Amino acid sequence: MLSARHSAKLQVFYPVLLLLLSMLSIQSGASLAKSLFPVIGAPAVTALRLLLGTLILFFIFKPWRLKFNRESIMPLFLYGLSLGAMNYLFYLSLETIPLGIAVALEFTGPLAVAMFSSRRAIDFLWIILVIAGLGLLLPIGDNIHGLDPLGILYALGAGVGWALYIVFGQRAGKGYGAATVSIGSLVAAFIFVPIGMLQSSPDIMFSWSILPVALAIAILSTAFPYTLEMIALTRLPAKTFGTLMSLEPCMGAFIGIIFLHEHLTLIQWIALAFIVLASIGSTVTMKSKTKIEEVK
Repeated sequence: MLSARHSAKLQVFYPVLLLLLSMLSIQSGASLAKSLFPVIGAPAVTALRLLLGTLILFFIFKPWRLKFNRESIMPLFLYGLSLGAMNYLFYLSLETIPLGIAVALEFTGPLAVAMFSSRRAIDFLWIILVIAGLGLLLPIGDNIHGLDPLGILYALGAGVGWALYIVFGQRAGKGYGAATVSIGSLVAAFIFVPIGMLQSSPDIMFSWSILPVALAIAILSTAFPYTLEMIALTRLPAKTFGTLMSLEPCMGAFIGIIFLHEHLTLIQWIALAFIVLASIGSTVTMKSKTKIEEVK
């Protein structure tokens, strides 16, 4: 039988483990999605991911059984809108800039959430490490001209969507738990599936050569990771969730090396080490009592 101390530690590290699995899954899905861009384009891949992901999530969570009220409608809608915008803009950025760079730029969203939510001095130490890591990771000086400016803007826009996803996800998830992601995905699908269909040929989008890959992307990038994230999001304060997500650029870099052959320089590896250290520090110094109180 576990002691109260061990139980408290499990309560802290369980959502952290879920986030790590979520990040690994979503970055693997992103690398797979990039292989479809030359065939049907990023908007169509986003549409297929949301459509198929929503169907899977509906099968798992059966959200029609949930009871909705007026107070929950707006947070659910804003959560779904931010989820869809985050996906759409991130995939647009991947068309022109590397996966690791796109993820690092997108991370400015959760980083902002962590900065504005922090109160203790130790929290700012981890944020400073993350900023230092991102400063080394991102291209500066003459190298910035090698990146597409529009791709950079798309990635930063995805970061705004990510920040809103964290904020509204916590609010919406309090009433419905992990099932919230199925409703949010439905809202995102209603908005962004038509946009994707308008920018590609439906005959190509729904061909038998495309659908199996799209289904894998939906599972890796939507159904599996967002379910895990929603469980973690309802168990962690926004500042901790935002800081832990600093591991995302690391995941993107490793997946980029393995599947997309995007190798990093020594400076970029040092940057990732700073980011990993900040994430570990945030986890170790997390206060489980504060966490539980904040999500009740």
